[in-house]
Amino acid sequence: MQLNDELVALLDERATRSGRSRSALIREAIAQYLANDLEAAVDARIVAAYERQPQERDHWSEIAAREAIAADPW
Repeated sequence: MQLNDELVALLDERATRSGRSRSALIREAIAQYLANDLEAAVDARIVAAYERQPQERDHWSEIAAREAIAADPW
């Protein structure tokens, strides 16, 4: 992997501040990037599932929610 001088300098600065190596920072950044990508894919699947089968309105849940809100001392 090739990095330009500016990125290397920024990585070295961050590594020094955090007490980690440049390689450790790169590994952590890649792991976080991949985790974010996986999380976005899971979110997209959840949204797609709700679009295919929207949540039905539940009369009793609505009543319970209204009662809970009404009971809260604003």
